[in-house]
Amino acid sequence: MDVSRNLTSNAVGLCLLPSELIQDILFRLTLPEIVRLKSVSKTLTSVISCDDFRRDYNIQSSSDTWLFIYKKRSPRDSVLHGFTDRSNRWFKIPVADYLSPVVPPGEDLYFLTASGDFFLFASNNCREVIAVNLTLNTVKKIPPSPLGPRGTSSWRRSGLKLIAGPPGSDRFRFLFAELYENRPVLFEYISEIDTWRSVEARENEWNQQHGGQREKEKVYLSVIHRRSESVVLATGPGNDAPVILRPRFEGGGVEERLAIGFSTGDVSNRLHVYGDGCMVIVRSEGVDLSVRVRFFTCIEVWGLSVDGRQWEFMSRVPEVLVERVRKPYNAMMGCLEERDGIIRVILVSNFEGLWDLIWLSYDLERRLWNWVPLPATSMKGLNMAGITLSTGLTL
Repeated sequence: MDVSRNLTSNAVGLCLLPSELIQDILFRLTLPEIVRLKSVSKTLTSVISCDDFRRDYNIQSSSDTWLFIYKKRSPRDSVLHGFTDRSNRWFKIPVADYLSPVVPPGEDLYFLTASGDFFLFASNNCREVIAVNLTLNTVKKIPPSPLGPRGTSSWRRSGLKLIAGPPGSDRFRFLFAELYENRPVLFEYISEIDTWRSVEARENEWNQQHGGQREKEKVYLSVIHRRSESVVLATGPGNDAPVILRPRFEGGGVEERLAIGFSTGDVSNRLHVYGDGCMVIVRSEGVDLSVRVRFFTCIEVWGLSVDGRQWEFMSRVPEVLVERVRKPYNAMMGCLEERDGIIRVILVSNFEGLWDLIWLSYDLERRLWNWVPLPATSMKGLNMAGITLSTGLTL
């Protein structure tokens, strides 16, 4: 993992401090920084290897949020770029050593998602899904789902979810939702038994509560999104059949052109980004349609109603913040997650070959928006092959 060289030069001075102060300093560092320190000092290795320190650090780290970007390149030179809101720099996380033994040369890889220590990749030619665990140094090919092998274009970000097991374990669940024979179906892979299960969803006949103060362990998977109506599956941790929610959207004019997931400057006035039962709408206007240049003018967040039958308006990014972060774009995409009462959205725009990232978050309880400035990184000409938000890495 690539971190600042200053960590090495400062390690000697750090070791002269009392152990309690050393631990307090280490708790403020991200995992890549701690791994680097562990390799340059026996004193720091002793502190970091302590069971109590690892336990306390992992508890703290579990609440962190990471942004990961994967550049499209050879599996033998694969690097994830990671940033956490607790740091002020990008980290390079090499994954080539894990992928090269199981991915043939010339394979076209796409980064699907991440959770905890797990990273999921999909190969386009072999049509396989590969799970990498950075903590345990393991790599695993997931058996084909009941729908058979799939190419990278078949995976929809808002329709899948990776759920890591307890820190230090090699257990995870991978879920995705699809229409099968015109019925929404949940497909779930359970690593502990290396088996898939498929469950046909049932209608929400009794209008059970699924929005508002939602159950913490409930998972929401997108199936279909149209201009005025969506189909979303809500599933819990048990074996009960998932429930079909059909929220309607009444918040946009019929004259507006709509893009879902990805927008180019000449086709849409409204970009919808979905995830975890939430929806962010980016409304834009053209500046010069002859060269497909646009600016976003408004960003809104919507959530499911209590009965799951409507998309309800929740909040709008303050205009002063919109003015601060907006830039011209030719194309835009986004990803979204909701966790622990915080909705986080990443907007990725491209203007004349130069990529730009915007990280915004909305605190549901406090009703406050926050902007996380991202440090500069080499993004020009970037051939992006996957982006996701994830929970913290662990020791």
